[in-house]
Amino acid sequence: MEQQVAELAYALDTFYFLISGALVMWMAAGFTMLEAGLVRSKSTAEILTKNVALYSIASVMYMVVGYNIMYSDGISSIIPGIDFLISGDNTAEEMMASGGDIYYSSRADFFFQVVFVATAMSIISGAVAERMKLWAFLAFAVVMTGFIYPIQGFWSWGGGFLSELGYVDYAGSGIVHFTGAVAALAGVLLLGARKGKYGPDGQINAIPGAALPLATLGTLILWLGWFGFNGGSELKVSDLGSANNVAAVFANTNLAAAGGVVAALITSRLLFGKADLTMILNGAIAGLVAITADPLSPSPLLATIIGVIGGVIVVFSIVGLDKMKLDDPVGAISAHGTVGIWGVMAVLLSNSDATVMGQLAGLGAIFAFVFVTSLIVWFILKLVMGIRLSEEDEYVGADVAECGLEAYPEFVKKS
Repeated sequence: MEQQVAELAYALDTFYFLISGALVMWMAAGFTMLEAGLVRSKSTAEILTKNVALYSIASVMYMVVGYNIMYSDGISSIIPGIDFLISGDNTAEEMMASGGDIYYSSRADFFFQVVFVATAMSIISGAVAERMKLWAFLAFAVVMTGFIYPIQGFWSWGGGFLSELGYVDYAGSGIVHFTGAVAALAGVLLLGARKGKYGPDGQINAIPGAALPLATLGTLILWLGWFGFNGGSELKVSDLGSANNVAAVFANTNLAAAGGVVAALITSRLLFGKADLTMILNGAIAGLVAITADPLSPSPLLATIIGVIGGVIVVFSIVGLDKMKLDDPVGAISAHGTVGIWGVMAVLLSNSDATVMGQLAGLGAIFAFVFVTSLIVWFILKLVMGIRLSEEDEYVGADVAECGLEAYPEFVKKS
């Protein structure tokens, strides 16, 4: 009887883990539609290609080496071990012998983790859109998903030195979102802005996206997928405590996103005199990123406030980066990076296990490692194959230059 109950709980937790992973995988569609809506029509097919390809590269690289780096025994608490290819799944004997420590399939864990690494890579796609060479981006994806992301992930979720220092990051405001934004920042610094984005005397020229309905759909898909992102990070649902925790995480995740939307709506109205839809969409994402570091501990009201602050921060960050001439077509560095910092520090408001030094150590270590390694990889790619489209290719559009086709051939005016 005891074994039957244990096996039933194992099956339920495994199923929940897989469904949560499927929701996070659906976020790939969200990022794809969001980015496709916020770039110009002449770069849409290339954006679609990048997002489908990066998800596939992430899946393969994490299977080949990334997962085993992130969850290795480790040479030390800083240096992970390295091994290749994921191992076989749990047996019933191992599950029973663990005394309850094994409560879901190891293959389900791999699947759930791989969709996270793909999320981090998706953040970079939007920030470098419309002027980066496709193959340079995909080459970076190999290194990012196979090595850079897993190494910093080992330091926290893999039991490395950040976990020993008490760094708290429930579902990855820092480990996933801040990491992706920092890698994107390194690429944007080397890449430069799109032609015509910035004029003399600090002039900032708006470059509208091609399809705001797609961007809105993408944001709502991300909102839905985030329930798997945060809810699945509870890891199980088969007992009373875990089930209640999952419900709290879902509620807080939703409220933070809603708070971010309302805050960005009001902030954009006060700053620009208009309800800027692109800021509102980024407000939703900001609220979600902000609550991701700890969607369990806050009360519903506090979760909403955390989202509200994220929604305000993202608007000012997007405006500020533009003034610094850091061209980010979709606002990814702000929504995932600047707000990711806030999310990590917001843990201190409700989680007694978190310390100021632990949270700062996590942010500092992630930024230093990811920024330096990403800058090196981007620079090597720049020397070896070039990372930026030629001026002519950028004018024609990444669709034709990189993919040899157009996303909207009937609607693009020929010049």
